[in-house]
Amino acid sequence: MKVLCDTHVHSVNSFDGESTVREICNAALEKGISAVTITDHMEAPEIRLGDRSVYGNAVKQITQSVKDVESLAPEFDGRLRLFKGMELGEPMHMPKLTRKAMEIADFDFVLASVHNLKDMEDFYYIEYDKSNTDKLLAMYFEELLDTAENADFDSLAHLTYPLRYVCEKSDLKVDLDKYIGAIDSIFKVLIKRDKALEINTSGLFKKIAVTMPDINLVRRFRELGGKYITLGSDAHNCKDLAQGIEQGVELAKVCGFDYFTVFKNRKPEMVEIWF
Repeated sequence: MKVLCDTHVHSVNSFDGESTVREICNAALEKGISAVTITDHMEAPEIRLGDRSVYGNAVKQITQSVKDVESLAPEFDGRLRLFKGMELGEPMHMPKLTRKAMEIADFDFVLASVHNLKDMEDFYYIEYDKSNTDKLLAMYFEELLDTAENADFDSLAHLTYPLRYVCEKSDLKVDLDKYIGAIDSIFKVLIKRDKALEINTSGLFKKIAVTMPDINLVRRFRELGGKYITLGSDAHNCKDLAQGIEQGVELAKVCGFDYFTVFKNRKPEMVEIWF
């Protein structure tokens, strides 16, 4: 039986989310999705700003996100598995605040990500050219390695996140072979720590036109011994919910995976790929 699960979804409890958790659940049923994990943004360094953050009060947002999931999960039980998670951004920038974020709830799933380097703006806002791109990417993979080694999480999100914006904002051609040593180091740490790698399908519908990471890197993760793969659309509204997830499952299979993974109570559950 075809089983599709989306483990990277944002609701209105993210500053950039557009749909309520109930709307997401109803859309999942309409699309034939078996499980959804709500992973609203928690940029840990923002906790220090509280209500003064331009993105909203992070603690209040995640607390509400968890409440929404907990209140709706029984209603949809038997039709949709609904998990409470968060996308934990920049966990190594302020470890004390990261620990505070982890104490907010008993999450099913924690997705670690890096959207910006320390004391720098999100990669979304950077202008890319030959003078800065290689350096920024080298620094990014170095921070991802630190995250993989030291953060408390379940899956590492959108490994090649900066490339989304390099592609959108420039005509630069990035040769990832330059960074394969650093990427291999990240993969080996994930494998050693029994962590998952996310196949983020949002890139399929952007100028980058591939998953993040792409098929070559997912295959490399498998070759090195990677066991756990999660699939996330990175949807911020009902329309994009589960977009590309089936393609992500097919990619995982091509790369040698017979299972993908969902997390409940921070424990991996293996879902067999149906073909």
